[in-house]
Amino acid sequence: MAHFVNPFTDIGFKIIFGQPASKELLITLLNELLAGEHHIEDLTFIDKEDNSDNVNDRGIIFDLYCLTSSGEYIIVEMQNRWHSNFLDRTLYYVCRAISRLIERPITDEVELPAGGKDSVSDTVSEAPLRYGDRYKLSTVYGIFLMNFKEGKLEPKFRTDTVVADRENGRTVNPHFRQIYLQFPYFTKQLEECETLYDKLIYALKNMNEWNRMPDALKEQVFKHLERLAAVANLSEANRVAYDKAVDRFYVSRIYEEDMQDRVENAMREGREKGMQEGREKGMREGREEGKKEGKKEAKLEDAQNFKRLGVPADIIAKATGLSAEEIAKL
Repeated sequence: MAHFVNPFTDIGFKIIFGQPASKELLITLLNELLAGEHHIEDLTFIDKEDNSDNVNDRGIIFDLYCLTSSGEYIIVEMQNRWHSNFLDRTLYYVCRAISRLIERPITDEVELPAGGKDSVSDTVSEAPLRYGDRYKLSTVYGIFLMNFKEGKLEPKFRTDTVVADRENGRTVNPHFRQIYLQFPYFTKQLEECETLYDKLIYALKNMNEWNRMPDALKEQVFKHLERLAAVANLSEANRVAYDKAVDRFYVSRIYEEDMQDRVENAMREGREKGMQEGREKGMREGREEGKKEGKKEAKLEDAQNFKRLGVPADIIAKATGLSAEEIAKL
């Protein structure tokens, strides 16, 4: 058992980032991810479950769902394994969160005193919102940590998406943001990590292999991470749940590696079989072509002999099957 929890297990990720004690660490990570774009002073964990109003719709349970003190919503999802339509799912998650922002009353109602006989209603509405105001949105960030390579994304660690003009790349709507982090593409060694951002990513990718925090990670945030992620510091309930999650994680990895080996073996056998069939087909076609060429050469030789003996061309053509043009060239 490693000294630190594996952040790519569901419970390991929530232990590190999803507890009240994790808020400072999560704010640091998010600020490093959004450096130059937005700075978070504080945030609140909000209900991660988004139940559908329609029984036929798909509900959502986010890994982390936060509201910043300045009004931005942030979804943080950790995905350990590839699955089909992953990018569609992330789009659905962000769109679902955005749609919730406008599902609110379009007028504010004020209570009246207990009414007399002239009262028509116990409430009265203030002036209605302008039509466009009901669609005013807060920014929603979807941040997706991926322990796999997604073939529909560029082969790089970080991909940022915005709603932009296709021709010039200018952002059209700043309220829709998605950030994809493909951890297999992060290949820096610790001595190459110069920024806090790189160090945090390096730690998340490698900490499950460590028995202690490396001396080079001296920033306060790593002391906090060390306290949060130490397996020895887990409660009994979290330890039992984490052990089960780790078992599932390694069983899943063994299965995936076995499947990958099978696929590679099948591809190799397919290539070898294809090459063998290709060689056999080539030899077969070569023999047939050789026979055809041999027959043609024999006909030409016969025609030459007939011509030397003065046999008329039309008779040579009938005897050999050659055309008059071919015979004339002899």
